[in-house]
Amino acid sequence: QVQLVESGGGLVQPGGSLRLSCAASGSIFSINAMGWYRQAPGKQRELVAATTSGGSTNYADSVKGRFTISRDNAKNTVYLQMNSLKPEDTAVYSCNLDIIRLGVPRAHSYWGQGTQVTVSS
Repeated sequence: QVQLVESGGGLVQPGGSLRLSCAASGSIFSINAMGWYRQAPGKQRELVAATTSGGSTNYADSVKGRFTISRDNAKNTVYLQMNSLKPEDTAVYSCNLDIIRLGVPRAHSYWGQGTQVTVSS
C-alpha cells in the first residue's frame, strides 16, 4: 500500500507565496519522477512542474521563474515553492509520483488528494 498526503494549500494575496508538500508513505522501494499538476475550474489539468530521480526539472512556461520544484528522497517528499502568485494560478494542485513498490517489478503512478490554491485580494 502507498499513501500520498498533500499539504500547504490555501488562500493568498496576489504576489504572495505558498509551499506545497506531498509526502509518500508505505511499501516504497524507490520513486522515479515526481510532478505537480493543477486544474482550474472549466479547464483541463496541466503539468506545472516535474523532477526526475536524477534531479532534472521542467516547468510550464506560465510558472517559470516563479515556481520551484524540489524533492527530498530520504523523506519520499516533493515540494512546490510558489512565489509571485497570480490570480490565474488559482486551481486544485495535485502531486503525481511514479513509485516502485517493494516486491513489485515496475513503477506505478500515484496521485495525491489535491489541495486548493486560491490567489485573490
